[in-house]
Amino acid sequence: MPLVVVLRDLLHLADRSKEIKQIMQEGKVLVDGRIRKDHRFIVGMFDTISIPTINANYRVMIGDNGKFKLVPIKDATTKLCKIVNKTTVRDGKTQLNLHDGTTMLASNDYKTKDSILIKVPERKIDQHLNYGIGSLVLVADGKHAGEIGKLKEIKVVRSSSPNMVLITTATGEFETIEPYIFVIGKDASALEGVGA
Repeated sequence: MPLVVVLRDLLHLADRSKEIKQIMQEGKVLVDGRIRKDHRFIVGMFDTISIPTINANYRVMIGDNGKFKLVPIKDATTKLCKIVNKTTVRDGKTQLNLHDGTTMLASNDYKTKDSILIKVPERKIDQHLNYGIGSLVLVADGKHAGEIGKLKEIKVVRSSSPNMVLITTATGEFETIEPYIFVIGKDASALEGVGA
């Protein structure tokens, strides 16, 4: 979602795009700890948006309707990222390819489907959240988007189709496909504004 839409339609900082652009040009809006002046800048899942002049911080989340929502938070210095792929680059180093399109170098201890909590804007790994049975997960897409539960079972599909997972919640169980889920913790959410 373009930042101008977030600031105008979700946060209601101003009624017109022109006013939002002016606010941004003055360097009053930060995304993941960095000043953003381009109103077309795209924000996505788990990004943090800060407006220091009004002491406001938000995390971009998925609501029960599958649409983006902003959750007020106190600490905008961490961001959750899912590892979607790993590659070996020059000198045999491991590169993590993250759900938001960014990459970072790390040790080979991290696995695809794991999540990492990173400090922003420095982009240093603060916490490693392993993917596996018992992990606390958030569903980011599909008819169960926005729901949080424990990963109970991974059903391996022997085809090009994605694996299925069984999620258990306080109200019951449901299945979804593996690519839709993000690990957010073990017994409790590791991230303010997610599962709180």
